[in-house]
Amino acid sequence: MHKRLIGSSGIEVAPLALGGNVFGWTADEAASFAILDRFVDAGGSMIDTADVYSAWVPGHRGGESETVIGKWLRQSGKRAKVVIATKVGMTAGLSPDTVAAACEGSLKRLGIDTIDLYYQHKDDPAVPLADSLGAFDALVKAGKIRAVGLSNFEPPRIEEALATAHHNGLTVPTAYQGWYNMLERDKYEGAIEDVCTGQGVAMFPFYSLANGFLAGKYRCAADLGKSVRGGRNRAYLEGKGLRVLAALDAVAAECGAPLAAVTIAWTRDRPGIAAPIASATSLAQLDEQLISMTLELTPGQVQQLDEASD
Repeated sequence: MHKRLIGSSGIEVAPLALGGNVFGWTADEAASFAILDRFVDAGGSMIDTADVYSAWVPGHRGGESETVIGKWLRQSGKRAKVVIATKVGMTAGLSPDTVAAACEGSLKRLGIDTIDLYYQHKDDPAVPLADSLGAFDALVKAGKIRAVGLSNFEPPRIEEALATAHHNGLTVPTAYQGWYNMLERDKYEGAIEDVCTGQGVAMFPFYSLANGFLAGKYRCAADLGKSVRGGRNRAYLEGKGLRVLAALDAVAAECGAPLAAVTIAWTRDRPGIAAPIASATSLAQLDEQLISMTLELTPGQVQQLDEASD
């Protein structure tokens, strides 16, 4: 397993990031702790969360995932073994005061002194980039965050953010988090990939398993009721999804690995990718994903998956 750098930040991560969106939601505290322990003990390092996880659940306010991770960090004593990434700005915007207050809230819930990678969760056109990036730079200087990331930005705004940081002498974003998987390649390949590879920005794709579809969980309409997120996969069934699953089945049989591992390994080795993000609600799911960290696909297998997903 070879660790990858988050751009020029000096931070290294294993080639699989653990998504924290399920913690305190579809994975209760006990399940979350078990998943976190297994992930780190297997050599995983990056844990990805956000201050808004899981505000979409009735009765939740956001911050539930960070709170679970914080309890686990205190109980496990494994802070030195992990890279913690979290985000701000999905609902409250990116004004400097909002960013400063949100960072304090995340630090408190996580129970840590420094966030390793702090993302602008989505673009906020109402706030000048010099101001939002200036707020992040102030947090770096205060020792409260180590590196800056962007998420859900359009390509021109990524370029503008990078140029703004350089021009104003601010901490330059070194990570980008966006939607990308084998079924939706156009969400990254092209303009965003060009920016990331051209300017040394590490890409962390979410939805890397397409809501579990690319793990083989949904193969017909009857399967869509298997989970709370199953309905999101109808479009995959109606599109090229079954063709891609057939190719994944063939490659998985050749290398003796589960579909989830094959999918993540393919994604991991696309240009500019640092670590695909995948969440797990059980140890069985996680164990399949962990295989990807050491799985090497042959050029022929990669070509087979490329052609099926094109």
